[in-house]
Amino acid sequence: MKAIQLTNGFGFEELNLTELDIPTPGPHEVLIRMRAASLNYRDLVILSGLMPIEIKFPIIPLSDGAGEIVAVGQGVTRFQVGHRVAGNLQQQFFAGNPRPGVLEDSLGGPLNGVAAEYVVLHEDGIVHIPDHLTWEEAATLPIAALTAWSMLIEYGGLQAGDTVLLQETGGVSIFGLQFALMAGARAIITSSSNAKLEQAKALGAWKTINYSEVPDWDKAALELTGGVDHVLDVGGATTMVKSINALRIGGTLSMVGFLSGLTIPEYDVTSILQKAATIRGSQVGNRDHFEKMNRVITHHRLHPVIDRVFPLDRIGEAFALLAEGKQYFGKIVVQI
Repeated sequence: MKAIQLTNGFGFEELNLTELDIPTPGPHEVLIRMRAASLNYRDLVILSGLMPIEIKFPIIPLSDGAGEIVAVGQGVTRFQVGHRVAGNLQQQFFAGNPRPGVLEDSLGGPLNGVAAEYVVLHEDGIVHIPDHLTWEEAATLPIAALTAWSMLIEYGGLQAGDTVLLQETGGVSIFGLQFALMAGARAIITSSSNAKLEQAKALGAWKTINYSEVPDWDKAALELTGGVDHVLDVGGATTMVKSINALRIGGTLSMVGFLSGLTIPEYDVTSILQKAATIRGSQVGNRDHFEKMNRVITHHRLHPVIDRVFPLDRIGEAFALLAEGKQYFGKIVVQI
């Protein structure tokens, strides 16, 4: 089978298309013929050697993918040959809150990922995907969709009439926009591109803010709403302070990314106290959340937003586009 591997170390130059033996499923495992995978910022961080987990080479990258089961091992009861499935990022995160060591059983690092024609996964680490989705659409669900769903719906308790502030137009934020609309909430989205803001409006965004034209986007959000109920913060270091400022008293800030860095220098926590804010970090979501989200996606016939699709042998170009940061709207997908 064909597979992408990081062979001897980190970096774009270490991405190689290789030939490997098709794996054999053991007890309670299934063999999946992968059809598509999607890229996340997490994959780029791992590729760059910046993720604080131990990586052993060679390793197959990418955590998010979708495919069909072509063989099952002894004792498998949850799935059958022919079922369309996707893997959960954390293979043993089934329910409840994250546990210690949850990062150690994650696909795409430190475990082998899904950028291969065939992968073997434990039956407990996969879920059925919605029938109406293409392979490419389903491949976008495990991190971007599940992060937005878990932080807004499961943990955040977003309700009809609430207002959510979304940053940029990558996968998590666009799924956040779609889920907010499904919940009957109003969504404000920020970007430095007016063209992308127009795309967001076409999807149903209530208001948009170009932060290049309006650097104090937090004050603009306050003027629009008096304080938003929920912020999905993908920026990290340079956006967190403004995200807190944009909240209403008692609002919730979900930290789901760190595109602008990890360290906030000399931060005064007074605003957190004054806002009585809830700040929650994201570990994506558990399998129960994934299955519930997929039922809702099926009910609403939601379709993920895909910017571009690359063939597997051009995965380097896909990563380069991801590294540019602001050159896409929605998700970047690789066909397998």
